[in-house]
Amino acid sequence: MSIHHPIWTLTAEEVFESLTTSSQGLEEVEVESRLKHYGFNELPEPPQKPMLLCFIEQLIHFMALLLWVAGTLAFISGTPELGWAIWAVIWINAIFSFSQEFQAHKALSALKKVLPAQVRVYREGTLKVVGARELVPGDVIELEEGDRISADARLIWAQNFSIDVSVLTGESLPVARHAEPITTENLRPAEVANLVFAGSTVASGRGRAVVSATGAQTEFGHVARLTTNIQQEVSTLEIQISKIVRVITAIALSMGAIVFLLTNLLVGMKLRESFIFAIGIIVAFVPEGLLPTVTLALAIGVKRMAKRNALVRRLSAVETLSATSVICTDKTGTLTKNEMTVCALWIPNTTIEVTGVGYIPEGKVRIPGTADRGQVELLLAGASFCSNAKLVHPAGISTWQEIGDPTEAALLVAAIKGGLNLEQLQHQSPRVREIPFDSQRRMMTVVLDWQLSEVWSNQSPYLSFTKGGPLEVLQRCGWILQNGQIRELTEVEKTEVAATNDHLARQGYRVLGIATRKGGTELLELDDRALENNLIFIGLAAMIDPPRPEVAEAIARCHRAGIRVTMITGDYGLTAEAIARRIGLVNGKVRVVTGEGIGRLSDAQLRRLLQYRSVVVFARMMPEQKLRIVQGYKDLGHIVAVTGDGVNDAPALRAANIGIAMGINGTDVAREAADIVLVDDNFATIVSAIEQGRAVYQNIRKFITYILSSNVAEFFPFLMMVVLKIPPALTILQILAIDLGTDMIPALALGAERPEVGTMHELPRKKSQTLMDFPLLIRAYCFLGLIEALVGMTGFLLVWWSHGYGIVDLQALSPSILSHSASASTLAIYHEAITVTLATIVACQDGNVFACRSERTSIFDLGFFSNRLIWLGIFVEWVLIFSIIYLPPLQTIFATTDLNPLQLLVLLLCPPLVLAADEIRKLNLKNLNIKKGKTNHTVDA
Repeated sequence: MSIHHPIWTLTAEEVFESLTTSSQGLEEVEVESRLKHYGFNELPEPPQKPMLLCFIEQLIHFMALLLWVAGTLAFISGTPELGWAIWAVIWINAIFSFSQEFQAHKALSALKKVLPAQVRVYREGTLKVVGARELVPGDVIELEEGDRISADARLIWAQNFSIDVSVLTGESLPVARHAEPITTENLRPAEVANLVFAGSTVASGRGRAVVSATGAQTEFGHVARLTTNIQQEVSTLEIQISKIVRVITAIALSMGAIVFLLTNLLVGMKLRESFIFAIGIIVAFVPEGLLPTVTLALAIGVKRMAKRNALVRRLSAVETLSATSVICTDKTGTLTKNEMTVCALWIPNTTIEVTGVGYIPEGKVRIPGTADRGQVELLLAGASFCSNAKLVHPAGISTWQEIGDPTEAALLVAAIKGGLNLEQLQHQSPRVREIPFDSQRRMMTVVLDWQLSEVWSNQSPYLSFTKGGPLEVLQRCGWILQNGQIRELTEVEKTEVAATNDHLARQGYRVLGIATRKGGTELLELDDRALENNLIFIGLAAMIDPPRPEVAEAIARCHRAGIRVTMITGDYGLTAEAIARRIGLVNGKVRVVTGEGIGRLSDAQLRRLLQYRSVVVFARMMPEQKLRIVQGYKDLGHIVAVTGDGVNDAPALRAANIGIAMGINGTDVAREAADIVLVDDNFATIVSAIEQGRAVYQNIRKFITYILSSNVAEFFPFLMMVVLKIPPALTILQILAIDLGTDMIPALALGAERPEVGTMHELPRKKSQTLMDFPLLIRAYCFLGLIEALVGMTGFLLVWWSHGYGIVDLQALSPSILSHSASASTLAIYHEAITVTLATIVACQDGNVFACRSERTSIFDLGFFSNRLIWLGIFVEWVLIFSIIYLPPLQTIFATTDLNPLQLLVLLLCPPLVLAADEIRKLNLKNLNIKKGKTNHTVDA
């Protein structure tokens, strides 16, 4: 298969010969042989950051460096056991964070396999859809607007064809391409006008090409870049968490310095002991487990979204979803099934019913006896000729499948139902020219070498058919066909056609107009606009794309959640309004705004228009107008999610806060521009993804509250030591045991909480709302944390009291305890007291973890067993704490001692105590909200 001359200099026949292929494509046996020879059409993975370097990064980030310093200072101060403990914290945290990052990397790698590029290729004369990695040199591929080209290829046929080669050349404007041979041999491939390259995209038109290079041998492969490179981005949520860590660390350093000064100056503690306790305070306040828990929460959210058919390409999208306040959605395929069925045809004065559903060509075109059968057949023939879709019936499968545009596939099905033999039609009257559909003209035209006198006798050698929006086609018509006669189209007849179109559109039908034109060779030579003028109107084709059954409930959920849903469609306004009413998008008065109307508005006027809640349907929209709407909503302060499937949707997808592309019918360009890809193209999936995004945000607030609460209980004993001049009720190693031991698994369990029942009944949060806001801090520090602190200190003092010691006695014993010079019996009591404090805080955290499962909802509504991971966390927690309390080696390290049965029984009171206090708070908050609700209702009344 060597090519002696550059492939761009060859004719189509010579291209086939040089690559040992044909217009029918390769045989499957030959494909297998070439796959073995050339390998799969994919590039080797680019150099990845070594795993060792990724792990080292977990050891040297800001929080880790602080702990390294703290551990070093502990060694310097003569407490190596504290130093080793702090350094162990760093390693544990690094191992866990690295494992989460590794899992996230694996998940993103798997995502590339879930979203493989697809190509349309001829194999053994049949057009098939295969994975792009299966392409081999010699394959014949079909290309159309929006496709991402997956291999280098030579065009052998092209119609109004241009490509975006910015990924290779940096050229921002589309570059025209043709299929003619080029005689000049000394050219750079990127400059050759009949070549297309892997990694570029089809900007307009249609074409057919023969693959000349795949994988690493492509021009794209020469610059060692991937055609699809899905990279993990730093989430804004992670940035916010990092800021929280820095703030809390600053607090920790400040509190450590204060404790150091107070213990040294007021308590009279030696410099060494003061220094050690200051280190302990710093370690107590640093949220060591926060970052890995955030990573886990994001990973769980992404995994759950994937199970619901929403594939997240950028982690930042998870956090942004929680604040989404407006969804701008397409109609076709997102709100509807994208399963077009022609239900009616119309020719002047006659409506024809078409039976059957879907793409199975079973049904009939019921032509009344009074109707002109020839005109109906011409209408069906014209509609089928203006189609680039294919109908296939795979062996062993009962259903038919469409390849290409669903609307065009529906027209083919209708033609078959009308008794037309499509293969024979296309063979007898081949297409000699095509003007592809675009969103500006809203029509498509083909020119045929007409040989079908049995369908319509035509004295001219050529015939064109135009298919498009009825009003757009009607504007180009000067004639009308009725009862076999062509006569001038009158204004009355134009009004009748428009009224029929409106009548069908109000029923939710998508309506297309079909027109024709006779002529000679001038039909091949006229420019595009001239060809689509002076047409003969034939009739209308009305098809239904039924709404998805689950969309109505999804729309209702959005409304309950305060999310505004806006339909932006290229369809006719009445059709869009009918579908909008059917799915519950609108109930009462609605204002349908057209693209023409938008074009007359300034940006300021558009923003005022978008403020009206009744404006939810935008019809006949151009891509640039869709972009203006998205930008208008953003200017009003909304967080906007936008759906799209075409190449023209890419600007709006990029401009949106959340771009959502269709996985089934979306173009490669749209998927590349999106943050999330819907595997099922279903609007209901968007709502589920928003719910999961809200849940992730809530879960992170939950475990932040949980972690900060115990920090207060850990700090409080040192505060009491300074204020009351008594021994500390906790040791530094015990603090670490709580932070990196007992608290870890319950906190992770909170990160895995499922969305609460009322999650989609709340208004979207503001983008400016901070994660760690004032209400969260009050609840964590001044309510839950304070309760734990008081209960812990009470346990500490009760142990001393049970042995006959009061506050004054403790003050007297404090210096000897701190210097470890107290008697053995006194130290034994002290170890018992701090063990009780430790166990009490851990027990209180058991109640706290249930309290933190929701900021407002009672645990009795949530259910104690709805998150079984929490029970696993509690089990692991008590295995650890009992090991610390009862195992002699750990008793020595953590200064603990055995607890008696009565003390263990008292611990059982701690969880319900904390939980009951928070339940009372939630009840009061609920009653207050009810009272406010009644007050507001009265005011409104």
